[in-house]
Amino acid sequence: MFEMTDASSGTDKLSGYSVYQKDADSRIKKNTLVELYPPLPKEEFDIIYVDPPWHYNGKMQFDRGSTGRETIDLSKKIFISSACFKYPTLKLDELRKLPVQDIATRDSLLFMWATNPFLDQAIELGKSWGFTYRTVIFIWNKMVHNPGKYNLSYCELCLLFKRGRIPTPRGARNTKQLINVPRTEHSEKPIEVAKNIELMFPHHKRIELFARRALPGWTSWGLEVKEADASGTRRSASEEASGLFDSAT
Repeated sequence: MFEMTDASSGTDKLSGYSVYQKDADSRIKKNTLVELYPPLPKEEFDIIYVDPPWHYNGKMQFDRGSTGRETIDLSKKIFISSACFKYPTLKLDELRKLPVQDIATRDSLLFMWATNPFLDQAIELGKSWGFTYRTVIFIWNKMVHNPGKYNLSYCELCLLFKRGRIPTPRGARNTKQLINVPRTEHSEKPIEVAKNIELMFPHHKRIELFARRALPGWTSWGLEVKEADASGTRRSASEEASGLFDSAT
C-alpha cells in the first residue's frame, strides 16, 4: 500500500503517472529499429500487412478514482495499458527506416493498422514506404470502450495503401468493412482481418510485419512471432529476436 500525501505539505500526491512514468520513460529511450529487429526477408510480396508499434510517449490509462483515497493499492487499482510496458515501441522516424518499399512488388497493397490519434502519422508512414493512401479498408469494433480524451473510444482502423495497380487475380470483393470482435490481448488484432485479406487475395505472396503469431500461408516477421506450426508457415524473424524486449528493458 502507498500512503497519499497532502498537497498542502508541499509533497505531490501519488498517482499512476508519478509512480510508473519514470519506468515508462526508461523503456522508450533507446528503442531503435536496427537494435531490436532482424532484417526484412530478401524477397518481394504483393500483400503487406502491418501493425506498427506506435510510440505513445509512455502514456497510460489508469483508475483516476483510486487517486482520491487516503490509501492506494497501486497493484490493484492501477490499470497499466501503456504500449511500452507490453512491447518495444518505435517513433515515426524509426518506422520510416524500415525498407518496406524494397520488399513490395511493383503492383502491391499495404494494409496498415492505425489508432485514431495516429492517423496522420500512419498516412505519412505509408507514403514514406512508397505507397498511396486509398481508403479505410476495415473498422474493428472492439465491443468494449477505452477512455478517450473527447469521448469513449470503441474502434480501430485498418488503412489501405496501393503501389502501382491492384494485384491480380483478385478474390472476394464482398468482405465487410466492419468487424465486430471483442478485444483480447493488448494490441492483438482480430484474426478475422487476416482471413479477410486472404479471401480478397488468395493467390498472392503475403507478409505480416510486426506479427504476433505465425499464420498459415503468410511470411511472419516480428519479435513476438511464435514458432511455425505443423502447417508449414514460414518464419522470417531470426531466432535470436526472441527475448529482445526483456533484455532491452
